[in-house]
Amino acid sequence: MTAPKGYRHFLLGGHPGVPEAVAARLARSCPGIQIAGTCSPPFRALTAAEQSVLITQINDSGADVLWVAFGCPKQELWMFENRDRLNVPVIAGVGQAFDLYSGRVRPAPRWTRDHGLEWAYRLLSNPRRLWRRYLVYNTQFLYCLVLDGLGLLERG
Repeated sequence: MTAPKGYRHFLLGGHPGVPEAVAARLARSCPGIQIAGTCSPPFRALTAAEQSVLITQINDSGADVLWVAFGCPKQELWMFENRDRLNVPVIAGVGQAFDLYSGRVRPAPRWTRDHGLEWAYRLLSNPRRLWRRYLVYNTQFLYCLVLDGLGLLERG
């Protein structure tokens, strides 16, 4: 939908080569799409200098949409912390979408997706990395949701 409007997209995150693979697939499936840039930063905290270079690269690209695939919650924290430094009108966190779209990771079986169980498939596929997110953080989220629904959550 953005190709006819001339919007430019920047793809940030994923393993080395993954954002480029996503860009190539998008170019094939979305004729006219403009990819302003791609970057796969290291899977560690960036130094202040590296962060500055990355922000400059994104801003200099003229991107209208920044797609961030760092995974949750890293991408949300990164977007929040850098929102005032980025000159991009739209910033979207897409988690594992780059890995799936590039073919690097196989999607969950259709029946798990159709029944809202993709999280369980992912947890069983990678328990060491995801157990805390799904079992601890999601439980905390649901607890806060219930408290909020009951009017018992203090806002500050």
